[in-house]
Formats: sequence, structure tokens, C-alpha cells
Amino acid sequence: MASPMSKKWLLLIPKILVSVALIVFVLSKVDFAAVKARVLQVEPEMLMLAALVFLLQYVACALRWRAALVPLGAGFPFFRVLHLFYIGNFFHQTLPASVGGDAVRTYLIYRDGVPLRTAISAIMLERVATVAALVFLVALVQPVFLGRAGEAAGAWIVPVAAVGVAAVIGGIVFIALLDRVPAVWRKGKIMTALAGLAVDTRTIFFSPFNAARAIGWAAVGHTNLAMAVYVLARGLGLDVSPIDVISLFLPVLLITALPISVAGWGVREGSMVYAFGLIGVAGADALVLSVLYGFFTLVLALPGGLVWLASGARAKDVAAGIGKTHVSAPGRGGD
Repeated sequence: MASPMSKKWLLLIPKILVSVALIVFVLSKVDFAAVKARVLQVEPEMLMLAALVFLLQYVACALRWRAALVPLGAGFPFFRVLHLFYIGNFFHQTLPASVGGDAVRTYLIYRDGVPLRTAISAIMLERVATVAALVFLVALVQPVFLGRAGEAAGAWIVPVAAVGVAAVIGGIVFIALLDRVPAVWRKGKIMTALAGLAVDTRTIFFSPFNAARAIGWAAVGHTNLAMAVYVLARGLGLDVSPIDVISLFLPVLLITALPISVAGWGVREGSMVYAFGLIGVAGADALVLSVLYGFFTLVLALPGGLVWLASGARAKDVAAGIGKTHVSAPGRGGD
């Protein structure tokens, strides 16, 4: 029987292979010398501005998480939520499985006195709000963008956006009704946990105020990330508009969230080269843009490790806490 560590590696190896294969494929399609030259041409002041915008992302994400915590009765001060989010994001960026960051946040907020069910529900519903905001934003900007992308892109962008919106709304309604299934199906710990999640889902998404706050802060975060990419694009001298970046980068962000690679590497680069190629951006430029984005998200997350060490949380305690949340959390999936 395979050990837990062996199982983790069995799940991780395919992701590593996907990332490596996609990166090799993308590099084979671009001029590596041009990529190196473009990296050296980035304006330093634009890099500094991009770093500032990336740091603002932590504020938006903490407010998004708090928007899920408060309606569920966990009214933590903003700066405490920001502190815990930054630690969780360190693990999110450095662990091969990005869901590990969510597990760490669940444990940390549980350690601070939040009931385990509430801690798990808040993380899961925050993720639902994040995906919902991403899909809604993509659908919202497509009519403006289609004039730039052309009819060929519109032939598949519009249907995909419509299906995405319908899937998000349908998914939220489905989760919210999990406690309304026939009584014979409501037996066992898993169904009991899902019933609690259904109640929490209605608390957040069936309240106009709570839903607007959670999805709204998620939308602010997505827009902020797009603006960081826009700043980097301008630093590279690319002729793109904010609407271009929002329209192209946010679908890339959605694809990157699929748990098929290591922290999105490879998937993001291939998607960026294809997406920005729709408006005439050279492959080398799009690749540099993607690598810079990945570099900033990783480097700015690293101080979170120091914050974690300063918090006094021991590695074995965090590992034990993560194990408990994994056992208790229903239907855990990818980031």
C-alpha cells in the first residue's frame, strides 16, 4: 500500500510533466534571444509600479476573504485577516499543490477560534465568489473587446462566456440546495457537512448585500491583477489598452487555476502567448509578460514565510491542522 508521501508524489509528477512540456513547447515557438533581450528592456520604474500594484492585491484578497467570514459570524479585524492571508499565500505560491495555501488559511483561522465548519465554508465560498467574479468580468468586457479581437474570436468567446455565467449561477444554486435532498440521502458525515455548506452558501449568496460584497471584492482583486499586467505590458512598450488586458488576461487566470500544472507554470505561458497573439502581440513579448507576472507573484509572497515564522506557528502543528481540515472538508478540489 502506497504511503501518503508516495501518493502526493504520484499526483505531483503529472503536474510537473505538464508544466515542463508546456514551457518547452512555448519556448520552441518563440525566439529565445528575443525573450532575453525583451527582459533587459523593461523600464525599472514600471517594475516598481507593478510591485506596488501586486502588493495592493493582498488588501483586496483579505477583504474578499473577510467578506465570506463576517456573514458566517467570524468578524475578525481586517489586519488580522490580512496577516493570516499573507501567510497562507506564501504556502499557496511555494507548495506544489496550490490548494495547500487554502488549507493553511483554514487551519490558521480555526486556531484563532473560528469553528471548523465556518473556517472551511468561508474558504470554499470565497473561492466560489472568486470564480464567479472572474466569469462575470470576462462576460462583461467581451462586447467591448470583440471589436479588437475580430469575428473569429467572437465565434467562440461569446458562447464560452455565456456558458460560464450559466455554470456559475447554476453551481451556486446547486450547492445552496444540498440540504434539501431527500432525507434518505442526508446520512453520514459528508452529507451533514454538505448540508452545513448549503446553509452558509445561502447566507452569503442569497443575500444581495453579502453577495455583492464577496463578489465585488473578488472583482476588485481580478481587476487589480489585470492592472498589474497592464503596467508590466507598458513597461515592455506593448501597445495594449486596459480593456485588452482585462479581456485577455482574466480568461488566462481562469485557465491557470485548473489543477493540471505546478502553480500554473506552463499553462499560463502557453495561454498568454495565444491570448495576446489575438491582438498582434509577439510571442516573445507575451512570454516575457507571463514570466514577469509569475516572478512577481512568487517573490512578493516569500516574505509571508517570515511572517509565518514570527507568528510562532510550528510546522508540525500546521501539518496536523491541515490534515484535520482535509479530513473534515467536503469535496476539496483544485485551486
